[in-house]
Amino acid sequence: MFMYRLLLVIFFIPSLFFSQDISRKLDQAVKELLRSDAAFAASISFYVSDEQGNMIFDYQGNKGFSSASTQKIFTAAAALQTLGKEYRYITKASYSGEISKGQLSGNLFITSNGDPTLGSWRYDGWKPEDFKNKFIAAMKTSGIKEISGNLILDDSYFDFQTVPGGWPWDDMGNYYGAGVWSINWRENQFDMKMKGNSIQGFNINMDEVKWINEVKTGGNSDQSLIFTAPYSQVAYINGTLPSRNITVSGAMPNPPYQLGTELMDWLKEAGIKIHGKAITTSQLKIEGQKTLQMPENNVFFTYQSPTLDKIVYWFLKKSVNLYGETFIKTMAKEKKGTGSFDVGVAYLKEFWKGKGIHPSMINFADGSGLSPQNYVSAKAEVQALLWSKKQPWFNSFFTGFPEYNGMKMKSGTIKNTKSFAGYHTSSLGKPYVFAVIIHNYQGAKVSEALYQLLNHLK
Repeated sequence: MFMYRLLLVIFFIPSLFFSQDISRKLDQAVKELLRSDAAFAASISFYVSDEQGNMIFDYQGNKGFSSASTQKIFTAAAALQTLGKEYRYITKASYSGEISKGQLSGNLFITSNGDPTLGSWRYDGWKPEDFKNKFIAAMKTSGIKEISGNLILDDSYFDFQTVPGGWPWDDMGNYYGAGVWSINWRENQFDMKMKGNSIQGFNINMDEVKWINEVKTGGNSDQSLIFTAPYSQVAYINGTLPSRNITVSGAMPNPPYQLGTELMDWLKEAGIKIHGKAITTSQLKIEGQKTLQMPENNVFFTYQSPTLDKIVYWFLKKSVNLYGETFIKTMAKEKKGTGSFDVGVAYLKEFWKGKGIHPSMINFADGSGLSPQNYVSAKAEVQALLWSKKQPWFNSFFTGFPEYNGMKMKSGTIKNTKSFAGYHTSSLGKPYVFAVIIHNYQGAKVSEALYQLLNHLK
């Protein structure tokens, strides 16, 4: 027994001293950073543990800050656990009325349960042309050659609110601020070709949108902002752009209707005549008219998204905010029966509270981290990363983490905030799980400043 205890002491003492040495170096580095001019009014939440969850370093780890996109780790892990990595979104086509000799005496319907990848360019086999070809093939198989009614885009699966409360107005109209509809299309993004301060054209038909253009020419980079509001037909762009040709991207004001206009063109190209027009369920609701939902008994086309693990990969790798907000509404619909942001955010908090995270450290406002009303702590992020590491889907989660500074970690950036959260194994084989959030840092090289802290884990 004595020898056994002696061996335990011999084993643990070096490890203890090693952890204390790392903690001392991190503490010194944090204090040095906070003494810099750029961090004069800054605050930091920084937490490091080993892979068993033993604390290595803690500097205000419980303090809640707006963490920006590192908050995506909470949403991604909860979605994988709640929905399953094989989960797929579904888009369907159906019709009302009867088909006689190729003529449909009724309406054509399209509906979806919020597939955020519909028409995305990121996935081989799921690009806009793939959806188009499969839809037209199904139309021809159905025998429909002429449609007397309208093309109805049934976008009623989620609630009417498309943008989380608390999103800044100067984010909402840009591509990264695209809202969530029940029918999403092309990641709800459009590309605008500019030459200096002159609009040259778009990658999609936006004839119904009226533009107010106050862009000025100057500088060498894109410093413009696009303002579009959900369901609005008025858009605004300001800021500065270089005098050369450049493409800027914005958020579609009405993705279901945009898909409808493209579908109408596809039908015409295929020689299928439709007498009516493209109408969304949301538009009928706005106009106070009776809404029309897709008949389930005449479904002739079913289109599945990529599996959830592939969507989570891009969600983390490229920080696609649309995906996170769709996950929030999807979990709300699947678990609570109501596809709303409020219900989804409440579910997300309860989910992580159930995994042992103190509720005061996870005040979520959305699923992507874009809202400055989010407040989470570095310790909560580490706890989420530790829990995720034990799950059977962990590899699907981990492979989406980008690499910065030679470390696998998710980054986050919003005004005056920078964050990193992830996993790293040191050159001596010591695995670490970490998160750091700095708020109100006024220098331009904030990432490099945080790298100097994290380099002590190498």
